[in-house]
This record gives sequence, structure tokens and C-alpha cells, in this order.
Amino acid sequence: METVEAGLQLLGTEVKSVKTGKVQLKEAYADIVGNEAWLMNAHISEYSHGNRENHQPMRKRKLLLHRNEIDKLQGKVKEKGLSLVPLKLYLKNGRVKVELAVARGKKMHDKREAERAREASEEARQAVRRSKANWD
Repeated sequence: METVEAGLQLLGTEVKSVKTGKVQLKEAYADIVGNEAWLMNAHISEYSHGNRENHQPMRKRKLLLHRNEIDKLQGKVKEKGLSLVPLKLYLKNGRVKVELAVARGKKMHDKREAERAREASEEARQAVRRSKANWD
């Protein structure tokens, strides 16, 4: 529905891991708690050359947004079914940014339809594998 660019408050080893591409946003989401925005469940792997001061991979990270942006997002999130989802994490002028989207969750029938399509594609892949095995 709408996208917003936000900065991230990171530790040094997290920035180095992001620069090497060791980030996974698969289960990540953003939440607004006490007038602050947080990025939750984003997995930033530990830095390979980090020492005992290395970071926790799944810790919550503060999003850097202006007050009016947080208030605007909080109003939208309170609507039924809307949530903040991180789309991508990238570097901009040497700083780590995250693109957040205000999105509506899937309905139950949409989830079932996606599951059916996934199963159909898996069956097609297996059929191709079986036919290749018969040719050999």
C-alpha cells in the first residue's frame, strides 16, 4: 500500500555482516512500541572476524524515523489487518537502510490458493525428474 525508507541503529559487526550480505528478512516485521519503531526477527549473521563482542543475530533493532513518520505508520497499523513488513535492506551513502511497506495480510482463501499452486509446481517438478530418470 505504501513504502517508507528508514535507517537502522546497528552495531559495528552488524554493519560488516550486512555489507557482506549475511542478512535474512524472511520472517521479519516491524512494530511500534512506546513511540519507537523496531525491526523484529531480522536475522543478521554474526561477523566471521568478530570477537567476543560480536552481536546477537536475532536481536530487535531500532528503526530511525521522524516522529511524524512513526505517528503516521502507527495510525495505519492500528487499522484492521495492516502490518509493517521490511521489503529490502540496502546500503545508501555508506548507511544501512530498510524499506518498509504497509501491507495487508493474506486472507485464508488466499493462503489456500498459494498452497495449491506450490503443490502443483512441486508435482510438476517431480514428474519432470521421473521422466528424466526413465530416459537414463
